[in-house]
Amino acid sequence: MKKCDLTDVVLAISDNYHSSNEIFFTDPNRHMPRRNVIIEILKDIRNIMFPGYFSNGAQATPDAQYFIGNTILRVEHDLVEQVREALLFRDGDKMTFEEIDERAREVSSAMLCKIPSIQQLLYKDIQAAFDGDPAAQSKEEIIYSYPGFFAIWVYRIAHELYKLDVPLVPRIMTEYAHSRTGVDINAGAEIGEYFFIDHATGVVIGETTKIGNHVKIYQGVTLGALSTRGGQRLAGVRRHPTIEDSVTIYANACVLGGETIIGEGSVIAGSAFVTQSVPPNSRVSLKNQEISVRISEKCADGEPKGVELA
Repeated sequence: MKKCDLTDVVLAISDNYHSSNEIFFTDPNRHMPRRNVIIEILKDIRNIMFPGYFSNGAQATPDAQYFIGNTILRVEHDLVEQVREALLFRDGDKMTFEEIDERAREVSSAMLCKIPSIQQLLYKDIQAAFDGDPAAQSKEEIIYSYPGFFAIWVYRIAHELYKLDVPLVPRIMTEYAHSRTGVDINAGAEIGEYFFIDHATGVVIGETTKIGNHVKIYQGVTLGALSTRGGQRLAGVRRHPTIEDSVTIYANACVLGGETIIGEGSVIAGSAFVTQSVPPNSRVSLKNQEISVRISEKCADGEPKGVELA
């Protein structure tokens, strides 16, 4: 086998740098936010929303305001920096640094002002999980350990940044939750109050999905598009379903398409494949399912044989 010349490898990789638009470290106007800092921002926000659960932060004590204030100042500093980097990545060739810096500060201020209302919204999601899961022993258990709630919490933060037209950062946040929980919620989705994902793993909620209040979904549910072959031509086009209030969608069901509306109070059975709208209070299920059961028995020669039951 011919020995590889490492000098040739170095030169070839360097040539690839100059032939690819994805390599931009030589361009002073293009930057990339830091994933580890964005995760720390999320953790700091979680600590002030749910003090005492994930750190040794102050709880409901007279000095709680100092703990909140110090944490908010740290979040503000880091968020301005990461939003600025994200805006430089996208808009560095269209805006001056000073304009981008000012926009980053405006966005960060607007985001921080939303934290109390997001916190109240999350309290409602906790209540929905507690009311909807008889296995939940306490609301504290939900906050501390439920992957579905973790994914919803990250989504609600990322969604506010998405609405403020921040590039990259919302995706980094939701993909962090995706990697931790197996739940993939695009930051662009619109999700109402009292939302609960039971068991969580494998759930996919697309960018243009609209979900009402008091909706409950189970593991493996996909709220997706009918086809993505159009690629970037479909960017900004409504392609995911609308789920109205008080809908329940059971495990592994798929609801697809931008014109699909699941009416209020409906129930979608497990493994159903829905590509058209259904009226309120519908029950959608698979028809004429067959179950085949084979029982292993031994023949006279001792070899197993299968007996099928009707």
